[in-house]
Amino acid sequence: MKTALWLYLFLFLAFFDLHAQYPILTPFAMSLGAGPAFIGWMMGMYSLTHLPGNLLAGVLVDRNGSRRYIVFALTAAGLILLLQAHAQLPWHLLLLRAASGFALAFLSPACMTLLASLSSDPATQGKYMSGHGIIHTLASVVSPAAGAFIVAKAGYSGTFSTLGWLLILTGVMAFFSVPKHSPALAVHKPALPLPQEKAANPLSADIPVSKRYYLLPFFVSCSQGVLFFELPLSQGSGGMISTGILLSLLSLGALLTLSLFFLNRLAPGIRIAAALLGMAICFFTLAAFRSIPAGAVLFMLGAAKGVLFPAMASLFISLGGAGRMGRTFSLQSIAMSLGAFAGPVAAGQLRDYVSPYFIAFVLLMTALLLLPPGRSGSPAAYSPSLNGHAA
Repeated sequence: MKTALWLYLFLFLAFFDLHAQYPILTPFAMSLGAGPAFIGWMMGMYSLTHLPGNLLAGVLVDRNGSRRYIVFALTAAGLILLLQAHAQLPWHLLLLRAASGFALAFLSPACMTLLASLSSDPATQGKYMSGHGIIHTLASVVSPAAGAFIVAKAGYSGTFSTLGWLLILTGVMAFFSVPKHSPALAVHKPALPLPQEKAANPLSADIPVSKRYYLLPFFVSCSQGVLFFELPLSQGSGGMISTGILLSLLSLGALLTLSLFFLNRLAPGIRIAAALLGMAICFFTLAAFRSIPAGAVLFMLGAAKGVLFPAMASLFISLGGAGRMGRTFSLQSIAMSLGAFAGPVAAGQLRDYVSPYFIAFVLLMTALLLLPPGRSGSPAAYSPSLNGHAA
């Protein structure tokens, strides 16, 4: 439990640093002379370099353990932020964001692997993973507004320097507090199922999964990228504090529905469809009804996200099954990274012709229309009994 608390602290500080930059990066890039199209590429580049980092992390963490990669990710990201404080040209920021995306790609896989290794009991592992989600959400609630307030007091250079030293200090703490080995993971090796058991368990059968399922995280991540691109840009360089508050309201909405555990009793397909429709309506409202307060709309958007992501996790657990879970979540991660890259890039290119919020609306409605019906692609996809356990 002590190790878990340390990991939660490191994750909170890392997520705090990451989300604190959301209301800052766009006005900072504009102050360096960047235009909307370049800003879209800058934000997308972080996700693009995150992808190879995630793929490498999966192999290296399994081979060498988590500790060295947690320390590396935190200290490297901190050093990059110190350099970012002295960026003078837009392409400096582009390169530094690309490097930051690669470095931080090692943090979450390493921490989640170590969390899972702390116990061989699936129920306890589930509690640890739930704690990871709550920590992420709490950090995203307080950090955007905090980042904007720090900029108002210390300027861009002072803010990036402060966040950088915070990450480096966290990396030093991780070096002394994270264990070198994970004994629980090493000793827990479940026996391979017998052939007749594999045939009797539909989740263990090697049934191909419809690739349409992976369009769901792609389109959702695209829409999030559009939001993080357009919201600071629409507020202007003088609206950093308001942007930070709006992003905090988004996370508060997510925290509200994440705490409604009874929603997990509903089938994932129902929750996914309802959440996609709710998110799409919110983006359409942002595009077409400017008189409605953005804070109220973003709170509702966050509430829909809080319903969507646990349901999406339950869906991919049911799709993965025994023996295919790693491949399933790897493909989901790839889809989300590609979406986070494509969303802001597309919004930056098309902003002069159509509202980026309308682009996000179209993406989410497309995801809703393409969502396979129950039992297509996998016999367990929407099975009530199986999904009840997955949720």
